[in-house]
Amino acid sequence: MRILHIAPFNIAGVPIEFVRAERTLGHYSRLVTLGRDRRGYEEDICLELPMIDDPILRLVKHVASSKRVLRKSNLREHPDQIPRVWKPRGMLECLLVRLRDRIWESRIMPSIRKYGLLDFDIYQLDGGLGFLRSGKIIKELKSRGKKVVCCYLGSDLRLRGVIPQIDSISDLNLTTEFDLRELHPDIHHIFFPFNPYRFQVMERRNKVLRICHSPTDRKAKGSERIIATVRELAKRYPVRLVLIENLPYDVAIKLKAGCDIMIDQLGELGYGISSLEALAMGIPTLTALTPEYEACIPDHPFIKVDEETLKERLIELIEDGQMRHRKGLEGRRWVERYHDSRTVVSGILAKYREFGWIDEYGNFIC
Repeated sequence: MRILHIAPFNIAGVPIEFVRAERTLGHYSRLVTLGRDRRGYEEDICLELPMIDDPILRLVKHVASSKRVLRKSNLREHPDQIPRVWKPRGMLECLLVRLRDRIWESRIMPSIRKYGLLDFDIYQLDGGLGFLRSGKIIKELKSRGKKVVCCYLGSDLRLRGVIPQIDSISDLNLTTEFDLRELHPDIHHIFFPFNPYRFQVMERRNKVLRICHSPTDRKAKGSERIIATVRELAKRYPVRLVLIENLPYDVAIKLKAGCDIMIDQLGELGYGISSLEALAMGIPTLTALTPEYEACIPDHPFIKVDEETLKERLIELIEDGQMRHRKGLEGRRWVERYHDSRTVVSGILAKYREFGWIDEYGNFIC
C-alpha cells in the first residue's frame, strides 16, 4: 500500500514517525511538508513554500487573523460549534489566503509531477490541512477514489478548526490529543507514535539535580508557575532549572538527556512528545492530567500535579532517589507498551481493514 502524509511542518517529529513505522510494516510511505520546521526535525519531501513561517507573515496574521486563533492557553476549549470551522476573518484575510493558494499551487504542481504524488492510495493529512486552504488538490484526489484521513495534533483543531472543504470529504478522523475527542463528532483517539528505542536509560549521578521544562509556548504549559516553583526550591535544595526552549531539536535532546526530573505542563492538556522523550530516557516526569484523561490511562507512570501540588511532589522526588529511579523505569516500560509507533500504526491499519480499504495482507482494495 502507498501512503502519503501531508503536513504544514514535521510537527514535533510526529508525521515522520508515522512514515517510519509504515515503512517498517512493509508499506511505501512518504511525507510532504509545506515548510521546514525551525527546530530541525527530519524532512522527507519539503516544498519550502513562501508565506508560511516568516516574520512578515506572522505580523500579517496578527493583524488579520482572529485573536482566538492566535491565543495560547493550557485549558481545554469549549467552543459553541462542534467541530469548530475555520473561515477567513474579513476581506483582508480572505484575499491573503486566496493569493497564497495561487502562489502555492504554482509551486506545488511541479513537485506533484516530480514525485508522483497523485499515485498514492491513502492520504493522511497531519494537521487536517492538505496542500491548499481551498482543498482543491485533495478534492481532486478524492474524486479519483483515494482515501483521505485527517490526523489532528493539537491547536489545529482546538483553535483553527476544521477546513470545511477537507472535513466534508474526510473518510477517517484521528487525533493524538485526548481533549480533541470532545471537539469533533466523529474522531478516534490514538496514542502518539513514538520510537522509544532511539533513547537510552542512563544512570544519573548529578549532585545538583537538574529539573527540566521544555515549553514550545509558555502560556500553553503554565510555565511561569513551573519556573517560579523550581527557582524557589533551588534556594533550599541542590537543584537547578534547565529551561529548554527555542533550541534545535538535537541540542534540546542532549540537554534533556542530562536531566534528573522533567516537568511537562500545568493545565488540562495532558502530555506530549517532550514527556515521551523524557520517559524513554528513564526520567521521572510530572504533568497535570484531567480525571477523564487519567481514567483512560490508569497505569500511567506520570507523577500527577497541579498548581497547588507541584511543589510538594517535586520535594518528594528531590528527597527520594529510589522513587526517581523507580518512576523512571516505569515510564520507559509504559512508553514501549503504548506508544511504540509500530503498535500505533498497526491499530490504524486495523481500522482500514475494518472499513474494507485493505485486505488481510495490507494491500489496498478500493
